[in-house]
Amino acid sequence: MIEWNEQQQMIRDVVRRFIEAEVVPNVEALEHGDLPPYDILRKLYSTFGMDELARARFAKQIEREKRGEAPKKRDEDGEGGGEGVGMQMIPIIELCRHCPGMVTALGVSVGLTASAILGKGTTAQKERWALDILTLDKIGAWAITEPGSGSDAFGGMKATAKRTPDGGYLLNGNKTFITNGPYADTIVFICKLEEEGVDPRDRKMLHFVLDKGMPGLVQSKPMRKMGLHSSPTGELFLTDVKVGLDRLLGESEQKAVSEGKAGAKSTFQTERAGVAAMALGMIERCLELSVAYAKERVQFGKPIGEFQLIQEKLARMEVARLNVQNLVFRTMETAAKGKSMSFAEASAMKLYSARAADEVAQDAVQIFGGNGYLAEYKVEQLARDARVLRIYAGTDEIQIGAIARDLLSR
Repeated sequence: MIEWNEQQQMIRDVVRRFIEAEVVPNVEALEHGDLPPYDILRKLYSTFGMDELARARFAKQIEREKRGEAPKKRDEDGEGGGEGVGMQMIPIIELCRHCPGMVTALGVSVGLTASAILGKGTTAQKERWALDILTLDKIGAWAITEPGSGSDAFGGMKATAKRTPDGGYLLNGNKTFITNGPYADTIVFICKLEEEGVDPRDRKMLHFVLDKGMPGLVQSKPMRKMGLHSSPTGELFLTDVKVGLDRLLGESEQKAVSEGKAGAKSTFQTERAGVAAMALGMIERCLELSVAYAKERVQFGKPIGEFQLIQEKLARMEVARLNVQNLVFRTMETAAKGKSMSFAEASAMKLYSARAADEVAQDAVQIFGGNGYLAEYKVEQLARDARVLRIYAGTDEIQIGAIARDLLSR
């Protein structure tokens, strides 16, 4: 695939018009924390029938499960093939041209939280929690990161689940950098089972589903941060939160343990692959703004676009745009063939795309000069937002390690 097809371009144009009408006028309110992104995202879903599509797909999946049929591949339902992935990426790209934080809020809710429940939960658990998240009737959060275990998410985890005599558990621990944490209705809480005589780093990992307002669960106010202001981020504090076996994903400790780390790793893989689409939207917008400014801004008697150093920056931006777009197309082609990327491939895509977006955004600020440092000119926001792509879903250093280990293991 070397370009968007006609149908994809038509959908892109319609989505772009929606975003220009509903998101762009509200960027200031979203950026200053006055407006959580969820109502606009719900309107996006309802306008394009994404909520009804989610209901229909979910109903088919549950019906098959109740009949005892093996799960179908995603592309057999029109969801995961090349066309399906393309349709999922278009809103991501378009939102990231103006408000990347909204994509993070949406992706963590629908992409990570719902996927964790669908992938590990029983049929009853899926019916209880997943559908409302898939339709955005409720907002989800996926809680793995802790104050002392950022990149070392698995080994450094201190949150615990302690068995109780009645067959339930007591959950304790703190989580931080949790997207949607302040407003989440449903939380997938990842912790380790308390086991005497077992090194904490080697203890079993469990996933529990929590509801907002449970006794002992505190959700902090949104944290102030450098960028992605439209994506509310917070902390979670659990003190003796009592849960039954029905909240353990899979309702089987043995099954949960066998899938625990592998499932979380799969989630990271999905998240990393999605960064390319986010990066593409930011790069496209930075390039558009920079080209227009280079034509209009006059210095020393001529437009700055006539200076070779400015041209060099614009040229590198275009190279980055082409490369990241090709990575997005590769994701779509891989899905069309019913395949998925390896963990190392997803890491490589994430590493390059994140660095490209960050560098393009910084060059855009440089082209705008002093104006680029002002919020009025928009590249200031994109520069702040792009920086986090090199940190979340695994830092650059973590991606490099994953890629190198894969190469050395061959």
